[in-house]
Amino acid sequence: MATSRRRLLKSFSLASLGRYCPVPAAAASKRSDNIYQLLGVRPLMNFRGTHTAIGASKQWPELHEAMAEAARYYVDLDELQDKIGVRLASLIGSESAMVTTGAAGAITLGTCACLTGADQKKIRRLPDLTGMKSEVVIQKVHRNSYDHAVRNAGVRIVEVENRAQLLNAVGDQTAMMYYLGGTTGDWAWATPVALEECLALGRKVGFPILVDAANMLPPWGNVCKLAALKTDLICVSGGKHVRGPQCSGILAGRKDLIVAARLNSNPHSDALGRPLKVGREEMIGLWLATEKYAKLDFARLDRQSFEQAEYLMGGLRKVPGLKVNYVPHDRTRRVYRLLVEWDEQELGLTDAECERQLLDGDPRIAVLRNEAQGIILTVFMNDPGDERLLLARMKQILSVSHGCGGCEPATMPLASRLRLTQW
Repeated sequence: MATSRRRLLKSFSLASLGRYCPVPAAAASKRSDNIYQLLGVRPLMNFRGTHTAIGASKQWPELHEAMAEAARYYVDLDELQDKIGVRLASLIGSESAMVTTGAAGAITLGTCACLTGADQKKIRRLPDLTGMKSEVVIQKVHRNSYDHAVRNAGVRIVEVENRAQLLNAVGDQTAMMYYLGGTTGDWAWATPVALEECLALGRKVGFPILVDAANMLPPWGNVCKLAALKTDLICVSGGKHVRGPQCSGILAGRKDLIVAARLNSNPHSDALGRPLKVGREEMIGLWLATEKYAKLDFARLDRQSFEQAEYLMGGLRKVPGLKVNYVPHDRTRRVYRLLVEWDEQELGLTDAECERQLLDGDPRIAVLRNEAQGIILTVFMNDPGDERLLLARMKQILSVSHGCGGCEPATMPLASRLRLTQW
């Protein structure tokens, strides 16, 4: 195995960059001898959350071999979508489903489907909406940067703030309503018109409701509830808590709209969604990840995250000058987030500098800065022991900022620094 790997590196003229030793996914962020070192890229330990910019999540280890096997064969992509769509729909409880390029890809294809149906002339004409319905209604509190995936199709967004405005806004030009199922921080605001009422209005007037459910997992039951309500279209990320390929997602819902979405997508060349190509490897990976995810013990996963968060909470509250509290959970899911605050002048450390040192250190740790002051530690899908490494690094950074002479320097080996268990 080692010999063949060295031959592979030599064939790409990379052998001089060093020895590559694959390690289990759980340890990858803590090791320097991984594939990324060939590019001079250091992996991260993630306390930021399922953010696309840092990889969102880690695939289930058992997907790697299955996806590699899928890459060894040719296959009819439409046939593969058919078969996997049946399995996904069964797990969700919807009429039909398909694999997409993330939740954003699902949103764009779902929007296209609502605009064109199965009309090939309309499909080829997008984003030219001449003679077609051209408006998508969105409640103002649901506006977000990801609704650009709706605007990709050329539609005009109509914002509404309450029930009366919604009733006045819908009509002959309404192609669809975009509904944000859940998002980080949604505990702080309310949705004026509930989904059930929107669905009833859509059926009465004659337009579908598309629910962006990317931030509604865990648990899997949240997606099944949307299907039980006969939601027209449901968009899910496959590369976040589902732990499928990062570039994968699911569009589920009405059979006629899924058929239309597929006609607007790869492998059909003259379609707006042609660039949203899903490979056979991603289809297989997403399918297997969803089969596993739908059967997980979400209560057990929640307990694991809570125990890690409590460990951090207890350890950080012992550090003089720190104020540590939980951020409220989102409406649709439980994610443990710790807000860590301190007097920057008293400790001689800004939140920006703390974030920089965490990101530049060893291990390299990604966190979020709070909008006001302090940092937010998101305890979500972390490997066992990550919380101990983070606590040790936080104590070290704060010790140095206090000028503590007895603290080990950041250049010490990781195993030695893990002894930093007391302030």
